[in-house]
Amino acid sequence: MTYLRDFFLLCSGANESILKKTPTEINRFVGIGATIFFTGVFAAIASAYAIHTVFNNYFISMFFGLLWGLMIFNLDRYIVSTIKKKGSFFRDLSSVVPRLVLAILIAVVIAKPLELKVFETEIEAEIQLMQQETYAEQEALLKARYDSDIQTLNTDIASLEEKVEDKRIVRDQLDKEAILEADGTGGSMRRNMGPIYAIKKADAQKAQAELDATINEVAPLIENKQAQLATIEKTKADDLASMQKVALTGLASRIEALDRLSNKSTAIFYAGIFIMLLFIAIETSPIFVKLIAERSPYDFVLNKHEFAFRMNHNNYVAQLENATTNKIKFDTETGLYKTEIT
Repeated sequence: MTYLRDFFLLCSGANESILKKTPTEINRFVGIGATIFFTGVFAAIASAYAIHTVFNNYFISMFFGLLWGLMIFNLDRYIVSTIKKKGSFFRDLSSVVPRLVLAILIAVVIAKPLELKVFETEIEAEIQLMQQETYAEQEALLKARYDSDIQTLNTDIASLEEKVEDKRIVRDQLDKEAILEADGTGGSMRRNMGPIYAIKKADAQKAQAELDATINEVAPLIENKQAQLATIEKTKADDLASMQKVALTGLASRIEALDRLSNKSTAIFYAGIFIMLLFIAIETSPIFVKLIAERSPYDFVLNKHEFAFRMNHNNYVAQLENATTNKIKFDTETGLYKTEIT
């Protein structure tokens, strides 16, 4: 237990020589050091998970996770060890605020990857939905790229077929009128094949000739456009078949999925807030403990050492200043005396 206690004291950043003079403070600093240490551990775990989602490599994840954990541990140790009680709450608060802001930022950075891990199952399901939506958007864009040409060709084909159909309707109508004239059920209402029938039959034959000419003119055009349409449809089908679904496995995709889940589910939204608040509480607890606690024997002894050092420094500076002033005065007077003699 002694080794563990000494390790946590080292983590707290407490001065060993001062602690020997204030043994009642050891347990407090052991608790502070343990909090700092486990915060660094959580930071290492969170960072390793976040890096693993990007590189999918355990060695890289462990290396950068350990590096990040040590950096957070060092920052926390520095933040806590530099807080010094001066006896005035507002004065202590003014010195704590910047450190408190930094601690909150560290807590947020630590909490988010762990939050992603907690809701990993729900996030994976949401990512599948996001992938389907992304694929559908890509499919719609690809289809839109070809649909314009397809629609133009279909319109042209329909226009050409309509042109033929118009000629066919005219031909059929004239054929019908000739037949009605021949059997006496229409036209002059006389059943014969007289001059009126001959005229109508000639008109029908002329319409048939125009229909045949139109078909001969239009058929190659329709065939060409249908060939173009078939080529475009095939290219479109090939592109759709070769299009691959985007794998959303990055950290940004997981954060976006978690945000979507938070918007959909109130439970996940509040759970995320509570996880964040938990890590903020863990990260800032040593700072608040130092802020709200009364000045301890450790603070008094530390202040005594710092005051003594400051006084010794001021005394040394004053002596050096006096010695320098006296030397300058002596050199000046000596110079004037030599000038007067000469």
